[in-house]
Amino acid sequence: MPQVTAEAWVPVPPDTAFAVSQTTGAVRMRWDPFIREQHLIDADRPAKGVRTHTRARVGPRMVSEYVSYRPPTSVGMTMVTGPWFFASFGGGWRFVPDVRDGRDGTRAVWKYTYSVRPSWLRFVAEPIGQWLLGREIRARIAAWARACEDPVVLDSL
Repeated sequence: MPQVTAEAWVPVPPDTAFAVSQTTGAVRMRWDPFIREQHLIDADRPAKGVRTHTRARVGPRMVSEYVSYRPPTSVGMTMVTGPWFFASFGGGWRFVPDVRDGRDGTRAVWKYTYSVRPSWLRFVAEPIGQWLLGREIRARIAAWARACEDPVVLDSL
């Protein structure tokens, strides 16, 4: 299955980096350029088994489910329902302590794996998906990195 990955380093500890990544509501909308709308379904906070409804900025909607939730190190999700062109979709975000130039911080690695349908379209759709999803994940992780230094976001944690 095709996979896209992006990584970033932020000058905050993993618990803060993780918490920023899991913000919701207006705080999430402040930093996340990928989403137009997002909310938890029948839950007040993220956890394994909790479902999330997300509407992307470019239009598609997806219901995903947390398959892992391990603060402050990792979170994983898988698509329950989504756009017709995804046969499957899943993602994982990892947060590990890392020192850069003598500063303590966190290295984040975000990875998405997907398959497209119908299968005969994969030859064309997968390269497009690599480009498009790659662009989106790089923009998203860059925005998250900026949010990790945004006083409004940090004060909301």
